[in-house]
Amino acid sequence: MNHLHMNYPEKVREKGEGPSKNVWIIQNDMAEERPFVPWKLMNDFITDAFKGYGVPEEDAKICADVLLESDRRGIESHGCNRFKPIYLDRIKKGTLLPVTKVEIIKETPTTVVMDAHDGIGMVASYHMMKKLVEKAKTYGMAGGAIRNSTHYGIAGYWTTMASDEGLIGITGTNARPSIAPTYGVENMMGTNPLTFSLPTDEEFPFCLDCATSIVQRGKIEYYAREGKESPAGTVISDHGEALTDSKEILKALVDGTAALAPLGGIGDELAGYKGYGYAAVVEILSAALSGGGFMKALSGVDENGKPKMYGLGHFFFVVDPDAFMGREEFKKTAGEICRELRKSKKAPGHDRIYTAGEKEYETWEFRKDKGVPVGSGVQKDIISVRDELGLDYKFPFE
Repeated sequence: MNHLHMNYPEKVREKGEGPSKNVWIIQNDMAEERPFVPWKLMNDFITDAFKGYGVPEEDAKICADVLLESDRRGIESHGCNRFKPIYLDRIKKGTLLPVTKVEIIKETPTTVVMDAHDGIGMVASYHMMKKLVEKAKTYGMAGGAIRNSTHYGIAGYWTTMASDEGLIGITGTNARPSIAPTYGVENMMGTNPLTFSLPTDEEFPFCLDCATSIVQRGKIEYYAREGKESPAGTVISDHGEALTDSKEILKALVDGTAALAPLGGIGDELAGYKGYGYAAVVEILSAALSGGGFMKALSGVDENGKPKMYGLGHFFFVVDPDAFMGREEFKKTAGEICRELRKSKKAPGHDRIYTAGEKEYETWEFRKDKGVPVGSGVQKDIISVRDELGLDYKFPFE
């Protein structure tokens, strides 16, 4: 499996250039006083939970690793927080098939198009990236697309499968309609992340993994489970009003009476059209390269309001720097750029500047010996699934 934060050797870091242990996520973990569950215990449980829902063992291991990698990086909106509502519950509803039968629709020496046939997006994406990494090492570049898929976890997992090998990874995916176009109030596109991982000569890659909306749908789901409000200005109703009640927002996103604002915000005063434009790029590439569905066709409900398959599309690109100026030269330059950015003049009240992937690395450094922080909502899901499947697990929060 691909453990981003387990593969990097320790290096001596110059003061002010590299990561320190004082990081936002550490403060959050300590302040919230959530119980920590050991990594192996949580990994074994999630694997067994997927197996209990009919997922083959090797596929279940992939699913557990992808979800927990999100928690390792501090991206809790896509971690174990989602194992039940986004995956197991959908298997139970019939909108996600537990056995992923990946079909290769078209293949050339440098490209692949796959059909996931409504199986698990994480499993299909794992097989795609393994294939593309080998193609890129052979030919310098490779690209692939998957259609008729489902949620594939954190996009950064797939790009770091490339950067772990000294390669450049790029991916994007469409999703359930959530974002309204600039000057619109109807949710038309998904939160559509556009993600890059670039290898560096540091302990971690430059990994930019972010949605094209201000806040992603998974974060609102997390807020709802933890009883928190969503930030003002990130969601608008179909009447143009700002919404903050997270549970009501989730309902409104489903029935189409609310939408997420794109990066930059509502309207064009803060350049919301840029986030809208990037979301559209991801929507087009995810659908047009794979021959899959797009926008409203990905809602997960039919014209009668009944659940249906999602049919998501993903795209992936892998580039070998050896086809240009060389892997080591690329890593050195990328690292120098990151270090110069972090050393630049700080704004008043701030003692650090971060580069993409740095906070995630520090989160793992803090959490690796402590475990997964588990909030009250996830605790309930864990106990519910354990009891339903009759699994023999005992957790620290009990």
